Amino acid sequence: MATEFVKTFVQMCNYLQDPRHVARFQKVCGVQGTFPVKPSEPDRGESEPESPGLRKRGPDSSVVNGAAGDAKGMLGDITAGPEAPSVDLDTTRAKPLRKNSLTGDVGQEFLIHNKFLFYLFTFGTELGNEMFFIVFFPFLFWNIDALVSRRLIVVWAWNLFVGQSTKDMVRWSRPASPPVVKVEVFYNSEYSMPSTHAMTGTAIPFCLFMLTYGRWQYSFLFGFSVALSWSILVCVSRVYMGMHSILEVITGFLYSLLILAFFHPLLETIDSFYMTDHFAPLVIIVSHVSLGLVAFSLDSWSTSRGDTAQALGTGVGAAIGTHVNYQLGLLLDPPLSSLPLTLPPISFSLVFLSVLRFVIGVAVILVTRMVMKAVTIPSLCRLFGLPTDDVRQARQHVKVELPYRYIVYSVVGFSCVSVVPLFFKMFSLA
Repeated sequence: MATEFVKTFVQMCNYLQDPRHVARFQKVCGVQGTFPVKPSEPDRGESEPESPGLRKRGPDSSVVNGAAGDAKGMLGDITAGPEAPSVDLDTTRAKPLRKNSLTGDVGQEFLIHNKFLFYLFTFGTELGNEMFFIVFFPFLFWNIDALVSRRLIVVWAWNLFVGQSTKDMVRWSRPASPPVVKVEVFYNSEYSMPSTHAMTGTAIPFCLFMLTYGRWQYSFLFGFSVALSWSILVCVSRVYMGMHSILEVITGFLYSLLILAFFHPLLETIDSFYMTDHFAPLVIIVSHVSLGLVAFSLDSWSTSRGDTAQALGTGVGAAIGTHVNYQLGLLLDPPLSSLPLTLPPISFSLVFLSVLRFVIGVAVILVTRMVMKAVTIPSLCRLFGLPTDDVRQARQHVKVELPYRYIVYSVVGFSCVSVVPLFFKMFSLA
């Protein structure tokens, strides 16, 4: 009985890992690759029956959407079948999103037949990217609820660490192209199992819901619906982008719920330790740097390594900023007697002050990041005797990438949590 269950489970996983399901979904959503009509046999992208997706990352995992030149004779269906959608006036020729400046991946052009879904899923995938979190966490911290924001940062950092480390241990390549169209190429050099976009896109909204329900006044149905819609949008967008199979997205969704179930009961204890314990800064630095060293030893260079260090570095800075704020009596949490919190009446002055805080604060963070990057990378190159004329190559060295990410993003995290609020207080913007 157990053997039959395992066999059925493996067959189901093989089925969900098949890249042809991703290609079919993209076709339904109006995405069409410019593949040759008769792709060569090695590039069919069909998964092997016993171990789908278990290909090593290498030259065959590069972005191949087909020729991007003249479409004449090249506009076949994703599967190059006779029922290929015809090109009409509403069709747009597009290039893959977010060129990766480190790997050099630019991808190949493709056709968009449904612009609404393209923009919808582009927005969905951005909910899991760095720029969204640079905007979301500070806005929540400065304008709504600092306690919720700093606890969300803990969950976000741990989700990325666990997810990216798991990727480098499992080592599944991205869905094969063709048949999959690479609508995005930024993360194509990473392994793909599980989807860390699905993980953060599930953990953040559901943790936000769990932290705010009862603390803020709103209905359970509203909060749960927003969290579920957010999660589904991010998860489905990764299939649309051609970055993950259905299995990888489902695994990321369930994996994040497991991590959240473990961490959520501990968040209050962790937050209290960060604020009150005199040894907290030392423990924070040692633990986060140690986790980064473990993650960086799992595989050769890829963009996932930088993402891991970036998340851990941000977590370090935010945690130390939390400790400094508490010790100096800055940005104290509202007393329990004031719960549940309610949003104040919307007024012009409230909106103006919130927008002003956000714009100034983000500007400070972006300038801080820019200055720290400009100073840190050349300094590390000189320290380790590496040439400073090729930043891309320099950042592929562990001894540059690890301290660079930690130093820059720990300063960014600290600035967000402690420096910017102090700045607001000094200029009466708090």
